[in-house]
Amino acid sequence: MSTQQKRLDVICIGRIAVDLYGQQIGARLEDMGTFAKYLGGSSGNVAYGTAIQGLKSGMLARVGDEHMGRFLREELQRVGADTEYLITDKTRLTGLVILGIKDQDTFPLVFYRDNCADMGLTPDDIKEEYITSSRAVAVTGTHLSHPDTRAAVLKALDIARRHGLRTALDIDYRPVLWGLTSLGDGETRYVESGHVTQQLQEVLHYFDLVVGTEEEFHIAGGSTDTLTALKNVRQATKATLVCKRGPMGCVVLEGEIPDSWQQTKLHSGVRVEVLNVLGAGDAFMSGLLRGWLSDESWEQACRYANACGALVVSRHGCAPAMPTRAELDDFLSRDKEVTRPDLDSRLTHLHRVTTRKQQWPELCVFAFDHRKQLVDMAKEAGVDTSRLPELKLLLLRAAEEAAEEAGLDGRSGILADTTYGQPALNAITGKGRWIGRPIELPGSRPLRLEHGNIGSQLVDWPLEHVVKCLVFYHPHDSAELRKEQDDLVLDVWNGCNKTGHELLLEVILPESNPDKSESHYLDILSHFYSLGIQPDWWKLPPLQLESWQAISRLIEREDPNCRGILILGLDAPEEKLKAGFADAAKAPWVKGFAVGRTIFGQPSRQWLQGELNDEALIAQVKSNYHQLIDYWREVRPAK
Repeated sequence: MSTQQKRLDVICIGRIAVDLYGQQIGARLEDMGTFAKYLGGSSGNVAYGTAIQGLKSGMLARVGDEHMGRFLREELQRVGADTEYLITDKTRLTGLVILGIKDQDTFPLVFYRDNCADMGLTPDDIKEEYITSSRAVAVTGTHLSHPDTRAAVLKALDIARRHGLRTALDIDYRPVLWGLTSLGDGETRYVESGHVTQQLQEVLHYFDLVVGTEEEFHIAGGSTDTLTALKNVRQATKATLVCKRGPMGCVVLEGEIPDSWQQTKLHSGVRVEVLNVLGAGDAFMSGLLRGWLSDESWEQACRYANACGALVVSRHGCAPAMPTRAELDDFLSRDKEVTRPDLDSRLTHLHRVTTRKQQWPELCVFAFDHRKQLVDMAKEAGVDTSRLPELKLLLLRAAEEAAEEAGLDGRSGILADTTYGQPALNAITGKGRWIGRPIELPGSRPLRLEHGNIGSQLVDWPLEHVVKCLVFYHPHDSAELRKEQDDLVLDVWNGCNKTGHELLLEVILPESNPDKSESHYLDILSHFYSLGIQPDWWKLPPLQLESWQAISRLIEREDPNCRGILILGLDAPEEKLKAGFADAAKAPWVKGFAVGRTIFGQPSRQWLQGELNDEALIAQVKSNYHQLIDYWREVRPAK
C-alpha cells in the first residue's frame, strides 16, 4: 500500500440523508407527535463518525439544492469532514428517512428515496484526482443496487485499486432499497435474493475489508448458515472479513473460514441497555476504520468498533449519538470499571461538551435582556412598554454594527429576552453570533422562572440559544432557601441536558445580605459542582485576581471542558469595569464580558424620553460598546 502523505484518510461513498427521529419512545410511528432532525444515511454517518474519531474523512455524494442539503453539508463541515465533492444536485431533493423507537426490538422506519439526490451519483462525479487524494475508499452496499450509482462506485474502486488505496465495504443490506419489500417496510433486515447475492459477489474482489452483520453476510454469501455464507464470500475475495455478531461482539477472519465458531476469536462487545439499534453499525464501522487506517491491531480496532456501537445503541439518533475521540478514549481507559457506559455520567457529559457545534475562544457580549429596568425607564418617561421591542431592535442593530466594526468575527454575542426582545432574537438567530436568553423572573429570590417550567420553554427554543439563569445566592442563606434554589437550578441543568441547550449560570450575592466577601463565589461554585451541575458558562461580577485564580483551579478540577467565565456589569461605570477587566484578563478561564446597562442605560432612557432619535441612540450605544471592547483589548489583546 502507498505510504505517502495524503490530504484525506478515507472517502465515503453512498447514502447520505436527513433522519427524522420520532421523539416519543414507545409510540407507534403513526402516533409520533414530534421529530428530531439529524444527519443520517450509512455513508454520511461513517463520514461523520470517522471525522469525530480524528480521521480526515471526505463525503462523495449528492445532496439537494435546498435547506436539508445545506444542513447535511454544514453538519459534516462542522466536524471537519471534507465536502468538496458533496455535490449539489439541482434537480433532486435530499433523501429523507423517518424513524421511530417502539421497543428494544421494534424500530419502524420509512425511506423517502424516490429519485433522491444521493442516488443521482454518476461516473462523471468520480474524479481521479479526488479519489487519489485519500488513503482509502469506503462504500456501502446500497449504491450497488442501481446501474448509475453502481457504475460510479465501480469507477471509484477501479481508481483506488490502480493507485494502491485501501478499500472497504459495509454491506449495509436494506431489502427495501433493492426493491424487495413494500415501500413502507424499511424495518425488514433480511430477504433472500439471488439477484442481490450475485450483484454483491461480482464486486467483492475490489475490497480489502468487508464488514457486515450475520444477515448481511447471508445475502453476500447466498446462505442462511453464516459460516457457509462466509466461505462463499471467501471464494470471491481475499479481503479481511469482519462479521458482527450482535451483543456478543465481532469476529475477524483474515484467511480460510473455519468449520465452527469455536475455531474463531470473538472480540467481545460491551453491555448496555439497548434503546436504539439504528446507526450502531455505522458507529461500529467508524471505530473499525479508525483502528484499521491507523495500522493498529485488529484487537484494538475491534475495541474501538464495539465500544462505538455500544454507545450508540444506548442513545437517540445515529450521527449525533456517535462518540467523539475524547469520549471513546476516556471510556476505553476505564472500560473494566464502567460496566454500563449508558449510565456513566462522565461519558454523558463528555459527549455533551465534545460535540458542541461552535467554538467561542472569546466573547464580548452586549446584554440587553433587562426587563424590569427598562419597564421602569418606560414608566419614568411616560411611554407604553409596547415601545420596548422597538428599542431592543435598535439595540441589536447597534450591537451588530459595532461587532462588525470591531472585527469581532466569531467573538461577539447578545443577551436578549423573550418578553420584549423576541423580534431581536428572531432577527439575529442563524447568523453565527452567540445568543443567550434569560429564564429567571427578574429579581426573584428564591429563584422563579419567568415563563413556567423549563421543559415547556426549551421545546420552542432554537438549539443555538444559550439558557441564561441568574440566581441570587449566598452560602449563608437558610437551608430551606438554598434547597429550594438548588432544586430549581438542578432542574434547569437537567432540562438543558435533555434538549441539548447550553447553560450560562449567573451568580450574584444578594443585596439583602451585607456579607459580600468575594470568597463566597468560590464556595457557591463549589456547591453547584457538588450537586452535579456543570454549566457551560459562568457569569460573575469583577473579582480580585486571587479570587479568579481560586475559581480557575476549581473549574480545572471539576470541569476542564467548561466554556469559561463572562464578567457581568451591574450598571457599573466604565472606569470601574475597566479596572475589573484588568484582573480578570490575567485569568485564562475568563473569556470576556457580558455587559448591559453600562452600554445602553443612559441612551435608552433618553430615547424613551424623546431626547434621542433612532440614529443618535444607535451612535451612542455603539460608542459605549466600542469603549468596553477597547478596554478589554487593552488588557487582553486579540490573538
